[in-house]
Amino acid sequence: MPTYQLKVNGTSKSVEVSEDTPLLWVLRDHLDLVGTKYGCGIAQCGACTVHLDGEAVRSCSLTVAQVESKAITTIEGLSDNGTHPVQEAWKEVDVPQCGYCQAGQIMTASAFLEKNASPSEEEIKNAMHGNICRCASYQRIYKAVEIAASKMG
Repeated sequence: MPTYQLKVNGTSKSVEVSEDTPLLWVLRDHLDLVGTKYGCGIAQCGACTVHLDGEAVRSCSLTVAQVESKAITTIEGLSDNGTHPVQEAWKEVDVPQCGYCQAGQIMTASAFLEKNASPSEEEIKNAMHGNICRCASYQRIYKAVEIAASKMG
């Protein structure tokens, strides 16, 4: 089995896995970074969202071979102690209900706000559109993204 050198949350990691192993399972099963969740397995729900070179991507649809030379950031690496402005806004608004989708929501929002520090309500809705929340806390999610934008800007 091949060995892959990954840069995850700023640290070099070595994993020995098949080249077609999805990044999601490398993170969860081999690196014990379980904040990234499995939702659908077909890149449709957003629960598995991580950053790849600063872009929000679905880790269930990328293989370890595709990400070897890229910087990977998971929810665990977004901040040392949950103090990223998006995480702070999530707490301030009390967004989660069940919480299952929240890491993916936060990772999508934080990547979006890095590119658009002053988004309109419509831009926020469009950016967050691909992340499914079974509890339907979308209004609180949008509000938290708005608050995070003001904190970051």
